[in-house]
Amino acid sequence: MRDRHRVVGAALAAGLLLTGCSGPRYGQAASPAASPPASPAVRDAALDQSAADIQRTVRSLSQVDDLPLYEMTFHGSYDREVSIGEEDLAGQADGWACSLFHLRGDRPLFGRNFDWDPNPAMVVHADPPDGYASVSMADLAYLLGGTGTPDLSDPGIRRRLAHAVLTPFDGVNEKGLAVGMAAVPGGGLPPKTEGRPTVSSVRIIRMMLDKAATVDEAVAIVRRHNVDFTSGPQVHYLLADAAGKSAVVEFADGRLNVIEDRILTNFTMTGTSDEQRRSDTRYGTLATGLPSAKNWRDGMDLLQRVAQGHTRWSVVYDLTDATARVVTARRWERVHTIALSQR
Repeated sequence: MRDRHRVVGAALAAGLLLTGCSGPRYGQAASPAASPPASPAVRDAALDQSAADIQRTVRSLSQVDDLPLYEMTFHGSYDREVSIGEEDLAGQADGWACSLFHLRGDRPLFGRNFDWDPNPAMVVHADPPDGYASVSMADLAYLLGGTGTPDLSDPGIRRRLAHAVLTPFDGVNEKGLAVGMAAVPGGGLPPKTEGRPTVSSVRIIRMMLDKAATVDEAVAIVRRHNVDFTSGPQVHYLLADAAGKSAVVEFADGRLNVIEDRILTNFTMTGTSDEQRRSDTRYGTLATGLPSAKNWRDGMDLLQRVAQGHTRWSVVYDLTDATARVVTARRWERVHTIALSQR
């Protein structure tokens, strides 16, 4: 049997021993202290890592820019279905607003603005032993319960940050499946189906990134679960794959609806016509601009056109090689190019 312990990843209480007394500078990974003493395992229901996994996760944590935007590679495995209790995470997130699209240009792309409070964010690399590798984005307020800059030298903060692997707000996997969510007016949820696992609105994104290669496979995963929105607003999802297929997944009129579209903003799409959808300013802007867009720069230009004053990050995912290009806080001249895996 492998020597594995359920622990709290990068948040291990030994974080200070591994990284010294201050967080890393921009773009600089945390460096371990010489010969840190062994630390006791900290039990966690969601994450499963060996001591070596913990150290590799901690060492990968770096600050990319002053949004602040962070980057982390999670090493080990995790339980996609277990809930994260309030004893682990006190924070909740609600009221998201966003613009998303699937661009079929020179190569398939997936664009997204995340519009919300001035919270720190994180790029998360994951390569689970039983799923596909992915790169995703997470709002850290969901984990930290506040909007301030996290102190990377604080072991309690590190304990929470490891859970970002389970809270993706958007992302792409190695097969070219991309997923993102946006807030939508609540109501019209179907009753829970007995016997199906119940997962949160962001945990279902992790499941799709880990286990689905196509839009159809991702939709099938949603159908096998009850999606719970009690920790935040009701959301709907845009899915896209490398073969060019896209769909909106939305709960309305008491059922799960799969709508053929490649644009998503913040209104209920079930039962609407193309004319009604285009009357939404951001949807209409994207619908007009998408036919002539060809590459990631065009995609980023579209995101700039529909950005709002509170846009926290803008990302264009390449569905061919799973590269993410990220802009924070509408600083369009500063594009972070992030590969599927950290080197």
